Amino acid sequence: MKLLLDQNLSPRILLEIGQIYPGSIHVRDRNLQRSTDREVWEFAKNEG
Repeated sequence: MKLLLDQNLSPRILLEIGQIYPGSIHVRDRNLQRSTDREVWEFAKNEG
């Protein structure tokens, strides 16, 4: 399982969970930090 962390969570969390949830990213990594919840949801759905 991979996770998409939203802007309310620190991107530093990925350092801790990266081995447990490989492939996880932060919205900042895809330039989505100013996106609406709906846009983030659609991105996550489309990316699996």
